[in-house]
Amino acid sequence: MQHKKVTVFNGDDASPEVMKPTVELLQKLDLPITFEFPLVGDIAEKKYGKILPDETIASIDSADATLFGSTSGQSTAALFYLRWGKQTYANVRPCQWIPGYQSPMANPEGIDFIIVRENLEDLYLGLEGNIEDLHALNFYSKHARSSLTDLGPGRYAIKAITEAGSERVIRFAFELASKRAAKKKVTLTSKYNMLSQVDGLFRDIGMQVSQNYPDVEFESFIVDDFLCRMITNPHALDVVVMPNLYGDIMSDGAAGLIGGLGLAPSGCYGDDYAYFESAHGTAPDIAGQNIINPTATILSAVMLLDYLGFTEQAGTLNQAVTQVYSEGKVIPVDQGGNASTSGFCNAIADYL
Repeated sequence: MQHKKVTVFNGDDASPEVMKPTVELLQKLDLPITFEFPLVGDIAEKKYGKILPDETIASIDSADATLFGSTSGQSTAALFYLRWGKQTYANVRPCQWIPGYQSPMANPEGIDFIIVRENLEDLYLGLEGNIEDLHALNFYSKHARSSLTDLGPGRYAIKAITEAGSERVIRFAFELASKRAAKKKVTLTSKYNMLSQVDGLFRDIGMQVSQNYPDVEFESFIVDDFLCRMITNPHALDVVVMPNLYGDIMSDGAAGLIGGLGLAPSGCYGDDYAYFESAHGTAPDIAGQNIINPTATILSAVMLLDYLGFTEQAGTLNQAVTQVYSEGKVIPVDQGGNASTSGFCNAIADYL
Protein backbone atom coordinates (compact mmCIF):
# COMPACT_ATOMS: atom_id res chain seq x y z
CA MET A 1 0.00 0.00 0.00
CA GLN A 2 1.24 3.47 -0.89
CA HIS A 3 2.33 5.61 2.05
CA LYS A 4 0.03 8.52 2.89
CA LYS A 5 0.34 11.69 4.96
CA VAL A 6 -2.54 13.17 6.94
CA THR A 7 -2.48 16.60 8.56
CA VAL A 8 -4.45 16.77 11.81
CA PHE A 9 -5.95 19.73 13.66
CA ASN A 10 -7.31 18.77 17.07
CA GLY A 11 -9.70 21.73 17.24
CA ASP A 12 -10.94 23.72 20.21
CA ASP A 13 -12.79 23.24 23.51
CA ALA A 14 -14.01 19.60 23.73
CA SER A 15 -12.89 18.69 20.20
CA PRO A 16 -9.42 17.35 21.16
CA GLU A 17 -11.16 14.86 23.46
CA VAL A 18 -12.52 13.05 20.39
CA MET A 19 -9.78 13.84 17.89
CA LYS A 20 -6.86 12.39 19.85
CA PRO A 21 -8.44 8.95 20.51
CA THR A 22 -9.70 8.82 16.91
CA VAL A 23 -6.15 9.24 15.61
CA GLU A 24 -5.07 6.52 18.06
CA LEU A 25 -7.71 4.22 16.58
CA LEU A 26 -6.37 4.90 13.09
CA GLN A 27 -2.87 4.11 14.30
CA LYS A 28 -4.10 0.78 15.67
CA LEU A 29 -4.99 -0.23 12.13
CA ASP A 30 -1.25 -0.27 11.37
CA LEU A 31 -1.57 1.53 8.05
CA PRO A 32 1.21 3.32 6.16
CA ILE A 33 -0.02 6.76 7.28
CA THR A 34 2.09 9.52 8.81
CA PHE A 35 0.15 11.99 10.95
CA GLU A 36 1.36 15.57 11.25
CA PHE A 37 0.09 18.12 13.77
CA PRO A 38 0.90 21.68 12.66
CA LEU A 39 0.13 24.73 14.79
CA VAL A 40 -2.72 27.19 14.22
CA GLY A 41 -4.30 30.02 16.19
CA ASP A 42 -2.79 31.74 19.23
CA ILE A 43 -0.16 29.09 19.82
CA ALA A 44 1.03 29.44 16.21
CA GLU A 45 1.07 33.22 16.50
CA LYS A 46 3.26 33.05 19.59
CA LYS A 47 5.80 30.84 17.80
CA TYR A 48 5.63 32.10 14.22
CA GLY A 49 3.96 35.51 14.41
CA LYS A 50 0.96 34.32 12.35
CA ILE A 51 -2.22 32.44 13.27
CA LEU A 52 -1.81 30.45 10.03
CA PRO A 53 1.95 30.24 9.46
CA ASP A 54 3.62 29.19 6.23
CA GLU A 55 4.71 25.94 7.90
CA THR A 56 1.09 25.00 8.56
CA ILE A 57 0.04 25.80 5.00
CA ALA A 58 2.93 23.69 3.73
CA SER A 59 1.79 20.78 5.91
CA ILE A 60 -1.71 20.96 4.43
CA ASP A 61 -0.42 21.28 0.88
CA SER A 62 1.93 18.30 1.19
CA ALA A 63 -0.66 16.07 2.85
CA ASP A 64 -2.95 13.65 1.04
CA ALA A 65 -5.86 14.81 3.22
CA THR A 66 -6.66 16.57 6.50
CA LEU A 67 -8.57 15.42 9.57
CA PHE A 68 -9.99 18.57 11.12
CA GLY A 69 -11.33 19.11 14.62
CA SER A 70 -14.26 21.40 15.38
CA THR A 71 -13.31 25.06 15.75
CA SER A 72 -14.69 27.95 17.78
CA GLY A 73 -12.25 30.47 16.36
CA GLN A 74 -8.71 29.29 17.09
CA SER A 75 -8.56 26.99 14.07
CA THR A 76 -10.79 29.00 11.72
CA ALA A 77 -7.90 30.26 9.60
CA ALA A 78 -6.92 26.68 8.77
CA LEU A 79 -10.55 25.80 8.01
CA PHE A 80 -10.89 28.68 5.55
CA TYR A 81 -7.70 27.61 3.82
CA LEU A 82 -8.90 24.01 3.62
CA ARG A 83 -12.17 25.18 2.12
CA TRP A 84 -11.35 28.04 -0.25
CA GLY A 85 -7.59 27.57 -0.54
CA LYS A 86 -7.95 23.90 -1.52
CA GLN A 87 -11.27 24.44 -3.37
CA THR A 88 -13.12 21.65 -1.55
CA TYR A 89 -16.46 22.47 -3.10
CA ALA A 90 -18.57 19.42 -2.14
CA ASN A 91 -19.49 18.97 1.52
CA VAL A 92 -20.74 15.39 1.87
CA ARG A 93 -22.95 14.75 4.92
CA PRO A 94 -24.15 11.13 5.33
CA CYS A 95 -27.35 10.46 7.26
CA GLN A 96 -27.59 6.76 8.13
CA TRP A 97 -29.37 5.21 11.11
CA ILE A 98 -27.98 2.11 12.78
CA PRO A 99 -29.46 0.14 15.71
CA GLY A 100 -28.49 1.82 18.97
CA TYR A 101 -28.91 5.39 17.73
CA GLN A 102 -31.62 7.19 19.72
CA SER A 103 -33.67 8.56 16.83
CA PRO A 104 -36.84 10.56 17.56
CA MET A 105 -38.46 8.91 14.55
CA ALA A 106 -41.02 6.14 15.03
CA ASN A 107 -39.45 4.10 12.22
CA PRO A 108 -35.82 5.11 11.66
CA GLU A 109 -34.75 1.74 10.27
CA GLY A 110 -33.59 2.12 6.69
CA ILE A 111 -32.84 5.86 6.77
CA ASP A 112 -29.75 6.12 4.58
CA PHE A 113 -29.19 9.20 2.45
CA ILE A 114 -26.47 11.74 1.78
CA ILE A 115 -26.68 15.51 1.58
CA VAL A 116 -24.18 17.12 -0.79
CA ARG A 117 -23.83 20.78 0.12
CA GLU A 118 -22.13 23.27 -2.19
CA ASN A 119 -19.29 24.47 0.03
CA LEU A 120 -17.80 27.65 -1.46
CA GLU A 121 -20.48 30.01 -2.74
CA ASP A 122 -23.86 31.46 -1.75
CA LEU A 123 -24.03 33.75 1.28
CA TYR A 124 -20.92 32.11 2.76
CA LEU A 125 -18.71 34.30 0.59
CA GLY A 126 -19.12 36.82 3.40
CA LEU A 127 -19.98 39.75 1.12
CA GLU A 128 -21.81 41.97 3.60
CA GLY A 129 -22.06 45.67 4.36
CA ASN A 130 -24.28 48.70 4.93
CA ILE A 131 -27.33 49.12 2.69
CA GLU A 132 -26.35 52.74 2.18
CA ASP A 133 -23.29 51.54 0.23
CA LEU A 134 -25.65 50.13 -2.44
CA HIS A 135 -27.80 53.23 -2.90
CA ALA A 136 -25.86 54.34 -5.98
CA LEU A 137 -26.88 51.11 -7.75
CA ASN A 138 -30.53 52.22 -7.55
CA PHE A 139 -31.87 48.69 -7.05
CA TYR A 140 -35.64 48.28 -7.30
CA SER A 141 -37.46 45.34 -5.70
CA LYS A 142 -40.22 43.82 -7.82
CA HIS A 143 -41.51 41.98 -4.79
CA ALA A 144 -41.57 44.90 -2.36
CA ARG A 145 -42.34 47.34 -5.19
CA SER A 146 -39.93 49.88 -3.79
CA SER A 147 -36.40 51.14 -4.22
CA LEU A 148 -33.59 49.94 -1.99
CA THR A 149 -33.18 53.50 -0.77
CA ASP A 150 -36.71 53.40 0.66
CA LEU A 151 -35.81 50.65 3.12
CA GLY A 152 -33.80 52.88 5.43
CA PRO A 153 -30.59 52.05 7.30
CA GLY A 154 -29.60 48.38 7.54
CA ARG A 155 -27.25 45.72 6.25
CA TYR A 156 -27.04 43.56 3.13
CA ALA A 157 -25.50 40.22 2.17
CA ILE A 158 -24.80 39.06 -1.37
CA LYS A 159 -25.95 35.60 -2.45
CA ALA A 160 -23.78 34.48 -5.35
CA ILE A 161 -24.44 31.29 -7.33
CA THR A 162 -22.20 30.61 -10.33
CA GLU A 163 -22.68 28.29 -13.28
CA ALA A 164 -19.32 26.57 -12.78
CA GLY A 165 -19.76 26.18 -9.02
CA SER A 166 -23.23 24.72 -9.43
CA GLU A 167 -22.29 22.38 -12.25
CA ARG A 168 -19.37 20.79 -10.45
CA VAL A 169 -21.18 20.10 -7.17
CA ILE A 170 -24.28 18.78 -8.94
CA ARG A 171 -22.12 16.57 -11.13
CA PHE A 172 -20.41 15.34 -7.94
CA ALA A 173 -23.83 14.40 -6.53
CA PHE A 174 -24.76 12.45 -9.66
CA GLU A 175 -21.44 10.60 -9.66
CA LEU A 176 -22.01 9.70 -6.02
CA ALA A 177 -25.56 8.48 -6.68
CA SER A 178 -24.42 6.38 -9.63
CA LYS A 179 -22.02 4.48 -7.35
CA ARG A 180 -24.51 3.78 -4.55
CA ALA A 181 -26.19 0.42 -4.56
CA ALA A 182 -29.66 1.49 -3.54
CA LYS A 183 -31.99 3.95 -5.26
CA LYS A 184 -29.61 5.79 -7.63
CA LYS A 185 -31.55 9.02 -7.28
CA VAL A 186 -30.57 12.69 -6.99
CA THR A 187 -32.90 15.15 -5.31
CA LEU A 188 -32.13 18.83 -5.90
CA THR A 189 -33.56 21.55 -3.71
CA SER A 190 -33.41 25.34 -3.57
CA LYS A 191 -35.82 28.28 -3.32
CA TYR A 192 -36.22 28.58 -7.07
CA ASN A 193 -39.81 29.84 -6.88
CA MET A 194 -38.77 33.09 -5.16
CA LEU A 195 -35.12 33.43 -6.17
CA SER A 196 -35.48 32.62 -9.83
CA GLN A 197 -32.17 34.17 -10.89
CA VAL A 198 -29.86 32.41 -8.41
CA ASP A 199 -31.68 29.37 -7.01
CA GLY A 200 -33.41 29.02 -10.36
CA LEU A 201 -30.01 28.84 -12.02
CA PHE A 202 -28.98 26.06 -9.62
CA ARG A 203 -32.15 24.11 -10.48
CA ASP A 204 -31.74 24.67 -14.23
CA ILE A 205 -28.15 23.44 -14.17
CA GLY A 206 -29.32 20.39 -12.24
CA MET A 207 -31.80 19.60 -14.98
CA GLN A 208 -29.05 19.97 -17.60
CA VAL A 209 -26.57 17.75 -15.75
CA SER A 210 -29.24 15.09 -15.21
CA GLN A 211 -29.40 14.53 -18.98
CA ASN A 212 -25.91 13.01 -18.79
CA TYR A 213 -26.98 10.40 -16.22
CA PRO A 214 -29.94 8.50 -17.69
CA ASP A 215 -29.55 5.70 -15.12
CA VAL A 216 -29.96 8.11 -12.18
CA GLU A 217 -33.44 9.34 -11.29
CA PHE A 218 -33.72 13.12 -10.85
CA GLU A 219 -36.25 15.20 -8.95
CA SER A 220 -36.37 18.74 -7.57
CA PHE A 221 -38.34 20.40 -4.79
CA ILE A 222 -38.62 23.89 -3.35
CA VAL A 223 -36.55 23.85 -0.17
CA ASP A 224 -39.45 24.28 2.29
CA ASP A 225 -41.32 21.47 0.57
CA PHE A 226 -38.16 19.38 0.70
CA LEU A 227 -37.85 19.91 4.45
CA CYS A 228 -41.35 18.56 4.95
CA ARG A 229 -40.56 15.54 2.77
CA MET A 230 -37.26 14.92 4.58
CA ILE A 231 -39.10 14.69 7.89
CA THR A 232 -42.16 12.75 6.75
CA ASN A 233 -40.45 10.31 4.36
CA PRO A 234 -36.64 10.29 4.74
CA HIS A 235 -36.54 6.71 3.47
CA ALA A 236 -37.32 7.97 -0.04
CA LEU A 237 -34.09 9.97 -0.28
CA ASP A 238 -30.76 8.85 -1.72
CA VAL A 239 -28.43 11.74 -2.66
CA VAL A 240 -29.59 15.31 -2.10
CA VAL A 241 -27.77 18.35 -3.50
CA MET A 242 -28.35 21.98 -2.59
CA PRO A 243 -26.67 25.40 -2.33
CA ASN A 244 -24.46 26.26 0.62
CA LEU A 245 -26.80 27.86 3.17
CA TYR A 246 -29.63 25.36 2.70
CA GLY A 247 -27.13 22.51 2.89
CA ASP A 248 -25.70 23.76 6.16
CA ILE A 249 -29.16 23.96 7.73
CA MET A 250 -30.74 20.86 6.22
CA SER A 251 -27.80 18.57 7.01
CA ASP A 252 -28.00 19.47 10.69
CA GLY A 253 -31.72 18.75 10.52
CA ALA A 254 -30.99 15.43 8.84
CA ALA A 255 -28.70 14.51 11.73
CA GLY A 256 -31.63 15.10 14.06
CA LEU A 257 -33.57 12.38 12.23
CA ILE A 258 -31.11 9.69 13.31
CA GLY A 259 -30.24 10.95 16.78
CA GLY A 260 -28.25 14.18 16.70
CA LEU A 261 -25.07 15.88 15.59
CA GLY A 262 -22.91 13.60 17.71
CA LEU A 263 -23.54 10.96 15.03
CA ALA A 264 -22.95 13.17 11.96
CA PRO A 265 -19.67 12.84 10.02
CA SER A 266 -18.71 14.89 7.00
CA GLY A 267 -16.14 15.17 4.28
CA CYS A 268 -15.33 18.13 2.06
CA TYR A 269 -14.06 17.16 -1.39
CA GLY A 270 -12.35 19.05 -4.18
CA ASP A 271 -10.95 17.79 -7.45
CA ASP A 272 -7.59 16.92 -5.86
CA TYR A 273 -7.95 17.34 -2.09
CA ALA A 274 -10.31 16.55 0.77
CA TYR A 275 -10.63 17.17 4.47
CA PHE A 276 -12.83 15.44 7.01
CA GLU A 277 -14.52 16.72 10.15
CA SER A 278 -17.45 15.99 12.42
CA ALA A 279 -20.51 18.14 11.75
CA HIS A 280 -20.95 19.21 15.37
CA GLY A 281 -19.38 22.18 17.13
CA THR A 282 -16.76 22.38 19.85
CA ALA A 283 -19.17 21.77 22.78
CA PRO A 284 -17.54 24.20 25.24
CA ASP A 285 -20.25 23.45 27.83
CA ILE A 286 -18.97 19.89 28.29
CA ALA A 287 -15.25 20.42 27.63
CA GLY A 288 -13.10 18.47 30.05
CA GLN A 289 -15.92 16.18 31.17
CA ASN A 290 -14.98 13.22 28.92
CA ILE A 291 -18.57 12.80 27.70
CA ILE A 292 -18.57 14.28 24.18
CA ASN A 293 -19.72 11.67 21.66
CA PRO A 294 -16.80 10.58 19.42
CA THR A 295 -18.99 8.79 16.86
CA ALA A 296 -19.11 11.64 14.33
CA THR A 297 -15.33 12.03 14.41
CA ILE A 298 -14.70 8.30 14.10
CA LEU A 299 -17.09 8.03 11.15
CA SER A 300 -15.37 11.04 9.55
CA ALA A 301 -12.15 9.04 9.90
CA VAL A 302 -13.91 6.17 8.10
CA MET A 303 -14.57 8.56 5.21
CA LEU A 304 -10.93 9.65 5.34
CA LEU A 305 -9.67 6.07 5.04
CA ASP A 306 -12.00 5.38 2.14
CA TYR A 307 -10.77 8.53 0.36
CA LEU A 308 -7.14 7.47 0.86
CA GLY A 309 -7.84 4.09 -0.69
CA PHE A 310 -7.86 2.00 2.50
CA THR A 311 -11.32 0.67 1.74
CA GLU A 312 -11.06 -2.57 3.72
CA GLN A 313 -9.84 -0.82 6.85
CA ALA A 314 -12.54 1.83 6.47
CA GLY A 315 -15.11 -0.95 6.44
CA THR A 316 -13.55 -2.52 9.53
CA LEU A 317 -13.69 0.73 11.50
CA ASN A 318 -17.25 1.39 10.36
CA GLN A 319 -18.26 -2.13 11.38
CA ALA A 320 -16.72 -1.55 14.80
CA VAL A 321 -18.99 1.44 15.36
CA THR A 322 -22.02 -0.53 14.16
CA GLN A 323 -21.16 -3.47 16.41
CA VAL A 324 -20.65 -1.41 19.56
CA TYR A 325 -23.96 0.41 19.09
CA SER A 326 -25.82 -2.77 18.20
CA GLU A 327 -24.63 -4.54 21.35
CA GLY A 328 -25.93 -1.62 23.40
CA LYS A 329 -23.50 -2.07 26.29
CA VAL A 330 -21.27 0.98 25.69
CA ILE A 331 -23.46 3.87 24.54
CA PRO A 332 -22.48 7.56 24.72
CA VAL A 333 -24.33 9.87 27.08
CA ASP A 334 -26.07 11.85 24.33
CA GLN A 335 -27.56 8.57 23.03
CA GLY A 336 -29.05 7.61 26.38
CA GLY A 337 -26.12 5.59 27.70
CA ASN A 338 -23.51 6.31 30.34
CA ALA A 339 -20.29 5.62 28.44
CA SER A 340 -17.54 8.20 28.61
CA THR A 341 -15.74 9.39 25.49
CA SER A 342 -12.71 7.29 26.35
CA GLY A 343 -14.89 4.32 27.28
CA PHE A 344 -16.59 4.32 23.89
CA CYS A 345 -13.26 4.66 22.08
CA ASN A 346 -11.85 1.79 24.14
CA ALA A 347 -14.80 -0.37 23.06
CA ILE A 348 -14.04 0.44 19.42
CA ALA A 349 -10.36 -0.38 20.01
CA ASP A 350 -11.28 -3.73 21.59
CA TYR A 351 -13.31 -4.61 18.48
CA LEU A 352 -10.40 -3.68 16.22
